[in-house]
Amino acid sequence: MAAPETVSTQITDAVTQANVKVLGDSPAMALSNLYQTISQSLSLSAQNAVTSQQQSNIVHQATTTQGVSLLYSVDTAALGSASSKALRADTPDVLASILGVVEALKDVGGKK
Repeated sequence: MAAPETVSTQITDAVTQANVKVLGDSPAMALSNLYQTISQSLSLSAQNAVTSQQQSNIVHQATTTQGVSLLYSVDTAALGSASSKALRADTPDVLASILGVVEALKDVGGKK
């Protein structure tokens, strides 16, 4: 076996100081990593909230468009229904009442 050699106290001091510095910096590094993780999580949450709101806006816009389209088609549907009943009517009094309804619908729509 080789004879044990003595190490200079300056070297052991330097190694000890380096180890102490690493141990001293560990809490600060851990806390900075925690802050960074929390910041990233919050930013992703905000981004997801914006994306969700945008998707909700698209659904509301599509619903509004469909509703307006339905409102514009009501007059046409009423006239079509009256025409269909007129074509199936057998008696003159039914035809006269249907004609009155059609005239009233024309007056409401502003088409005299």
